[in-house]
Amino acid sequence: MQIRIANEHDAEGIASVHVNSWKTTYRGIVDDDFLQKLSVADRVEGWRRKLANMPEDEQLLVISDEHGKVYGFMSYGTEREQKISHEGELYAIYLLEEIQGQGWGKRLFARLKEFLQTRGYRSLSVWVLVGNKAEQFYRHMGAQELKQKEIVIGGKRHAELALLWSSLDQIRSSS
Repeated sequence: MQIRIANEHDAEGIASVHVNSWKTTYRGIVDDDFLQKLSVADRVEGWRRKLANMPEDEQLLVISDEHGKVYGFMSYGTEREQKISHEGELYAIYLLEEIQGQGWGKRLFARLKEFLQTRGYRSLSVWVLVGNKAEQFYRHMGAQELKQKEIVIGGKRHAELALLWSSLDQIRSSS
């Protein structure tokens, strides 16, 4: 298994990880009916477009085996809302359940940190749905709660937290 920059051939694998991770990560948090309707086929084209038009200030990494099967991905770049005004943002990190807890998240964070530092970014934020166990991982990696907002998923309201590393140096690289 390796971490590498994603390419257009990874769109289906990324879509598969995205949908399957949602179904396991958000079980019991997001409405089951909404999760059951998620479809890899519905996500593939969006990921193809994203990979074909990747901005210079963003990067999308995948964890894949020697045959190209994708087991996880991480997407990040410039903070999107410009409301928090903390320069970097982790857009998404999803790993299949079978590789969670094996250190892949920390390895991805090391790559994220290097990418952002070489571009002069000083801080990092991430939005996480309340109840997502990734919140504990982010806090373990050094993030602090910044603010909260309400979002709607599948017609239902959910709370989402913004977590912040006010300095990239706060990102913990070891346990």
